[in-house]
Amino acid sequence: MKINGSTILVGDKVVLVPYREEHVPKYHDWMQSPELLEQTASERLTLSQEYDMQRSWYEDEHKCTFLILDKRKWMDTEQNEIDSMVGDVNLFFNDNDEPNTAEIEIMIAEHSCRRKGFGKEAVYIMMHYGITNLKIDKFRAKIGCKNKASLNLFNNMGFRTVSTSEVFQESTLELHVTDSFRQKLTSVTDCVTQYQYPYNVSS
Repeated sequence: MKINGSTILVGDKVVLVPYREEHVPKYHDWMQSPELLEQTASERLTLSQEYDMQRSWYEDEHKCTFLILDKRKWMDTEQNEIDSMVGDVNLFFNDNDEPNTAEIEIMIAEHSCRRKGFGKEAVYIMMHYGITNLKIDKFRAKIGCKNKASLNLFNNMGFRTVSTSEVFQESTLELHVTDSFRQKLTSVTDCVTQYQYPYNVSS
């Protein structure tokens, strides 16, 4: 999605930047992991296919992707995005009957960066961005039944299970954007600042 191609979102623990060509090699390395392939229901791609995928996602108005950076490392390395990459967060607009509903997906690829609150903050920032800029009024998440960490994360954020597929071993969770949730989201994202991308922290 081009709409976020010039946006950087700086939070307390994480920085969200658009997925660009220079990020592809490290992303491709992540996606050689059987664990990540299973959790994201993805297929293993060649590096060339990964570049094609990045370009197609950037052009696709039904997909919004940000890479998640470790803010501390990003600051300490003079904004070296490649070294600071820890995962990604996505919005998919794939329900034609509900154009203001988006499926949200989070991946923390770096094992050393899990259980540090990166995923939770990234999801909150992405949801705030989606409500504010993309007019989303309902979020949906599809999570493997074995992925207890993600299920707990989304349940704790207010998502509720609406269905479970025994065939695909996957639960579907939803969250409706109410006024009270908007207030909560505003509170938990009050430290987030949006800048024009690319951004120089010294400016």
